[in-house]
Amino acid sequence: MKALLLSSLLFLATACALKPTSQYDVFQERAQLPQEEAPHVRNSLEWWYFTGQLRDKATGETFGVEYVFFHFNPTGKKDWQMVNFALTDPQQKRFRYDYKVESLPQLLAPTLPLNLLMAKSGQQWSLSGQEGSYHLQARMTTAAGQAINLITTPAKPILLHGGTGYEQYGPVARAGYYSYPRLATAGTLEIGGKVRQVEGELWYDRQWNCNSVMAKDTGWDWISIQLDQPREEIMAYQLHNKATGESLGGGTHYSARNQNTHLAAADFQLEPLDYWVSPRSRQRYPIKWRLRIPSQGYDLTIEPVMPNQELSLRLFKAINLHYWEGMCTVKGTHHGQPVTGHSYVEITNRSEVKKPRSKTRTAAATVTAAGQQ
Repeated sequence: MKALLLSSLLFLATACALKPTSQYDVFQERAQLPQEEAPHVRNSLEWWYFTGQLRDKATGETFGVEYVFFHFNPTGKKDWQMVNFALTDPQQKRFRYDYKVESLPQLLAPTLPLNLLMAKSGQQWSLSGQEGSYHLQARMTTAAGQAINLITTPAKPILLHGGTGYEQYGPVARAGYYSYPRLATAGTLEIGGKVRQVEGELWYDRQWNCNSVMAKDTGWDWISIQLDQPREEIMAYQLHNKATGESLGGGTHYSARNQNTHLAAADFQLEPLDYWVSPRSRQRYPIKWRLRIPSQGYDLTIEPVMPNQELSLRLFKAINLHYWEGMCTVKGTHHGQPVTGHSYVEITNRSEVKKPRSKTRTAAATVTAAGQQ
């Protein structure tokens, strides 16, 4: 889930005068494909979300990509759109990102193929295509020499979370959710001004009806995993109520034979092993995890390629939003045999750590100084 990073934005967009509405959200017994990929008219909050790792075909160096279009209509009257674009370069320990949010002159039409666009400082960001075949194109304006031009095709069939394309988040929400967990991807990635021919596999999430999950006391952890051998995928999430200490979770295991298995909270254990404090936001993020799924024979460790992959978004000159979304590695065992893989992790709405009274920086800030944007 990615909704919480937009919670404050939605209330700000309506000047807090009206309670955000979900009366136009679409609830079915089963996701209606391919039409669910099109924008949902007046949807409270939905997105088209790409994350993953690409490698330079010439050098073998790897890079992380996050690219997402958000569409939301808090009042049922006016559409808004937001784009987030981030690149991770673990070789140079650099993390760069760009974003924009704006109101739209008219409602997004529920048409396919997708043709989502946003312009910023003379650059146009775009997402076009449908059903796993997409064209992603963007260039950062905040950091020169950072761009993507990528083409994707499905490497595995579509994955309907919850078995129906609707995920039940306990008593909190019921949101539409499906993925293409492996999109074969090729094209160019420009990073640090150098254009590279890249290839790899992205993970694509499509979600809608997400406004109802938002609450100031709720934090989300979300993990996607693509294993090398066996070629299996795992999605896991946890919600944390910071006020009550309660939590709930769920997820999906997608086998090498394309078998879709829902994971209830009792089916897995996700344990944080280490933490990192952002020197910018002072938020404390889990930074290493152990994931165990006994029914599937998995015992995995997920670790970021670098600690500082935090996005800090300043919106409307009145509010700052912070979340961590990063490129990670996976290693562990599957039925006792060693396995490796790739992962992307998102963490939102974490607690802020008070600044130390002394002039001495925290160990976490010292270690990650080289990873600053």
